[in-house]
Amino acid sequence: MNAKYIAVKPSNMKIRHVLSVCILSIVFHSCKSNTDANTATDVATEVISEENIAEDTPIFSFSFMGCNRVNSGDAVDSIPSTANKYALQRIFKELTVTQDQPELFFFLGDLVLAETTLPNLDSQLKAWESLYKSDAFSSSGIELVAVPGNHEMLYAKKVKTKHHKNGKWKEFPLKGSTDIWLNYMKPYMPSGRVTAPSSDTMDNRLTFAFKRHNVGFIVMNSDTYNPDSPDNPHGLGLEGQVPAQWVTDQVKAYKADASVEHIFVLAHRPYYVDGKTETGHHGLPQGPELWPVFQENHVAALLSAHVHDYQRWQPINDNLGGGTYQIVAGNGGSEGAAPFFGYSTITVMKSGKLEFDSVGFCIGDPYTAAVPENPTISRDKITLTWAKNPMEFAQPYVGCD
Repeated sequence: MNAKYIAVKPSNMKIRHVLSVCILSIVFHSCKSNTDANTATDVATEVISEENIAEDTPIFSFSFMGCNRVNSGDAVDSIPSTANKYALQRIFKELTVTQDQPELFFFLGDLVLAETTLPNLDSQLKAWESLYKSDAFSSSGIELVAVPGNHEMLYAKKVKTKHHKNGKWKEFPLKGSTDIWLNYMKPYMPSGRVTAPSSDTMDNRLTFAFKRHNVGFIVMNSDTYNPDSPDNPHGLGLEGQVPAQWVTDQVKAYKADASVEHIFVLAHRPYYVDGKTETGHHGLPQGPELWPVFQENHVAALLSAHVHDYQRWQPINDNLGGGTYQIVAGNGGSEGAAPFFGYSTITVMKSGKLEFDSVGFCIGDPYTAAVPENPTISRDKITLTWAKNPMEFAQPYVGCD
């Protein structure tokens, strides 16, 4: 998109600079021919043009991260929310006290461990909301947008497969999980959102879209409830389902909307993991259908979690001259490959630039340990360009070694 410039009142320093240029131009005129004088005048005019005194300022910013729940063996009765409490409260505090607070904070799933029964999901989400409300972050003015993950939407069951005669743990849609999520998390879904319509085969109440300033956000429940079916493997529902056609239509609608300059899609599950497409448990089964739509309509990024790591990828479509980013921000506190826990922020600038910064602190041993001695610093700071970004994020990250 074309850069936009906003005229601002020049400072005294800028005025002095412009006057100096004008004086030099006058002196230059006295020593040159009329032709040269016209050239000098053009130079002076360029110096005082709107573009040269413009200041790029933020319109707003938003932050995101996911995956904070502990492992089943690390859950304790004293923390019924099953959150990694130290990491969660530290991230909340840092966002609360930062000078440039984000307007929105997207929690991209796996707030709690659950993934078993409805009573477990209910009790853990209830405790999580209580923990959130007791934190100063809840009254900071930062709007929380809660997005479900597989640990809130699915249950685990051991099933026999061709290569696992004794059974293998797999995940399936948990009937009733959407209602429980809405019971606690509906206040943390933006007002004015447009929700995907549901059907007999898909409960889409947790997939929605909304606009904020000049940005269109599309939030996908990447484990949408779908009922058991004899046509499916094991006769059960399928994990990793999204209303792909509705998402496609919404992306195209935002692309055609003159008030929308940037489009972001958010979901718990990523499509690119470790630089490769992933359609199994660790990724997005309908990614092959959706990713071309994202690129053709210049979606800025798919922001995800699920994989307990921080990753940034930009698959390039040569025909389009650039590519949509896949940012995996699953480093919110769950144990995994991530060497640092933290959050990422995107700042939308008046010029049209998207400034990105992922910050975090090196984790302790065990991963739930308090590590106040480990500072939170920037780990990945770039401008999100549509053209191939020369600044790649190297995997694995060695900044905490």
